[in-house]
Amino acid sequence: MKLYFVVFALSWFVINSTTAQISPPGLGKAQNAAWFAVGVRQELDTIEGKGWQSMSYIGVGHKSNPDNYNPFHNPGILVLNQEFYHQFHSNWQYSLALSYRRQAEYLDEAPYERADPRMQQEFRFYSRFSYIFNSQRVKLVPTLRQDFRKFYDPDFGRVDETIQLRTRFRLQITTTLDNKEQHRIVAGSEQLFATSKLISTDTWTGFKYNESRFTLYYSYTPSDSPFIFNIGYMNNLIGNQKPFSVHHLAFDIIIENPFSFRTQDKSKIKGKF
Repeated sequence: MKLYFVVFALSWFVINSTTAQISPPGLGKAQNAAWFAVGVRQELDTIEGKGWQSMSYIGVGHKSNPDNYNPFHNPGILVLNQEFYHQFHSNWQYSLALSYRRQAEYLDEAPYERADPRMQQEFRFYSRFSYIFNSQRVKLVPTLRQDFRKFYDPDFGRVDETIQLRTRFRLQITTTLDNKEQHRIVAGSEQLFATSKLISTDTWTGFKYNESRFTLYYSYTPSDSPFIFNIGYMNNLIGNQKPFSVHHLAFDIIIENPFSFRTQDKSKIKGKF
């Protein structure tokens, strides 16, 4: 546990960001995983006070078994996500979001067959609160995020872990590599703590650390184009005693302001999704 405290502390001072990419979700135990997403980010200028943005995306994930390395071996997850951001100050931003997820479930023992039930549904509501440090080439964003997660079986019946409350601490840094702000490197560190309501015992589990996620992305924004292309890597460390390490390869495309014909200022891209 001391090692994770050191990793956590160092990550707050060494890594993280402010550009736009759609981070892969955790997919449980595996060797490798693959994630692809397409999103639409729209400025909502019609709202009084401005500073509002909408981010919508759909993403799919696949993963290997713990005993093989093919990231497309098993279906993983389908994610539909809608988030609204409000930057109410030059340095402060908050957001509210709703997400629906369908995740395939697998047994923990070889040959890692599908569990019963084979799939779990999730409705998730979450909010973020971020502070944005800006300089000419670097943006540093610490974020606190609170998740409320409600789980169902494939027929919307109850499952044993019926509710989870999860707190996430993230630090992200974006470095711009050129004067035109077309090329960026984004690094991030996120630590997750959770407590769950169990039907079988009618109790809440202890609130504790359960995983860390470390990301590194390259982001490319072509000039005179509404597209942002992101390719990256995430290492998901699951558990705090002999953690299981899962390697994610991720690629996403974001379309900026498709419902606006005015010139886009790509320097205003905020947050990591």
